[in-house]
Amino acid sequence: MFFEIHRTSYFLTSPKEGTCQKTVIRTSEDGPGGEHLDKERIRRAIRDILEAIGEDPDREGLIDTPKRVADMYEEIFAGLHKNPQDEIRIFHEESCEEMVLVKDIPLHSICEHHLLPFTGVAHVVYIPGGNRLIGLSKIARVVDVVSRKPQLQERLCSEIADTIMKAADPMGVAVVVEAEHLCMTMRGIKKAGSKTVTSALRGRMKTDAKTRSEAMSLIQGSYR
Repeated sequence: MFFEIHRTSYFLTSPKEGTCQKTVIRTSEDGPGGEHLDKERIRRAIRDILEAIGEDPDREGLIDTPKRVADMYEEIFAGLHKNPQDEIRIFHEESCEEMVLVKDIPLHSICEHHLLPFTGVAHVVYIPGGNRLIGLSKIARVVDVVSRKPQLQERLCSEIADTIMKAADPMGVAVVVEAEHLCMTMRGIKKAGSKTVTSALRGRMKTDAKTRSEAMSLIQGSYR
């Protein structure tokens, strides 16, 4: 078990009378974002589900399953109460107004309709505005945060684009997501291998056909 210590300043009565340090200790039971997640309630719910489908939640293979699922939900839904804009860091570089592409960013999310995973990759292209560049790893972090909650692929795509537009104010952004949905491959229509492709365009990527074409060529790997 780890212990994570958080210190926050607070005023005794007024700013002139000084400040004190308030220390909050959080254990690994809470985990990242754990203050928003009721793990005990999840454990009870999973146990109820196991009983509802006719299983014995007390047998050896299942006795720890409710705890495992609660721990997993804490991880895969960690983005639910985070602001993805907090992940972005901006730095400035003179005369930098060319396209930047971060391609094939792995993503894993949960479809909110059936609570089954969809997995794939995201491609993010943006044109810096005002010489404002985004740290490349921060783009991947935005994809990660936006993916870690119950999602729709269409909305995920738009949230990535909108986050970058708001945080960096670029001249344009294009986001393309390709993913395979287990709700289509293991149930229902059962079409294994089928992929869903969505895009979100902002700024010049949406209004200028030539710019959009160049971005899509970069993503498809056919740029010359």
